[in-house]
Amino acid sequence: MTETFKADGWETGDPGDELARLRDQVRHLQAQARHRPLIAEAQGILKERYRLADAEAAFALLQLASQRFNVRLRTLAAAVVRLERPGDRSDTWFPGRVKHPAPALDSLAIDDASHAHRGAVLSAVLSQTMAVTTTHMGNVQIGDHTAGGLWLEKHEGLSDDFVDFFHFVGEDGTACAQAAKDLAQVTVRDVATDPVFTEDARRTILQAGSRAAHSVPLVSGGRCVGMVSAHFEQPIQDLHAAQLKALEHTGRQVGRWLTWYDRTVVLDALEHLHAAGRHPEVRRARRR
Repeated sequence: MTETFKADGWETGDPGDELARLRDQVRHLQAQARHRPLIAEAQGILKERYRLADAEAAFALLQLASQRFNVRLRTLAAAVVRLERPGDRSDTWFPGRVKHPAPALDSLAIDDASHAHRGAVLSAVLSQTMAVTTTHMGNVQIGDHTAGGLWLEKHEGLSDDFVDFFHFVGEDGTACAQAAKDLAQVTVRDVATDPVFTEDARRTILQAGSRAAHSVPLVSGGRCVGMVSAHFEQPIQDLHAAQLKALEHTGRQVGRWLTWYDRTVVLDALEHLHAAGRHPEVRRARRR
């Protein structure tokens, strides 16, 4: 799926709406700028690999596979950069690859996990976590083992400053980083006093209206592949055992599904990209 900013729908006569539109546009451009080096690196790899005319043709190739399989452009670019290149004369990128059934997502009430969209699954796990912990604030992050941290993907009820500050979280200084390191749930009873945070992180969370938090790692094969966190307006005590058990079960289900997605849907998209890149017509393609 190609990420584009749409100004349509913001057309009102309210100056406040115009300011919100401009802030949203700036935020979108900042997000694009953060991922531009990665996409540019992938373009360079594809241009060389398939002898494409220019970087524009390489972007069109990425865009083609992104739209066909509904995989985020950044996710696809990261896979191109990270994974071993296909054989120069091979018709397939991953010869002999065995596909496995999608893991169940019954904790999210998703019946057909094999056709679920990644964004919908992340939205569902966020909604489920907020429902279990009875709050209206939360966020979901995806692990990046190359960069050594977590990218913010979804959020509810949190401020723009929170989203900007925590767009990427490293390996220290936050509750979610601690939960990722320990592969265990972390409860912050009071953000104002908990030593897990750096002072900048603490200040940003408090200014967003969060006084407590609970982070749940999305785990697969002994690795943290993502994180879902709930935020609370007031300090809290420990969650109940039933809540912890439900959150752990959901975290493991979603973690296994995300790993399946990377090894199945993303690789399917790369196979399509590889086949298209070897076709002469695609070498003259342009982005849409």
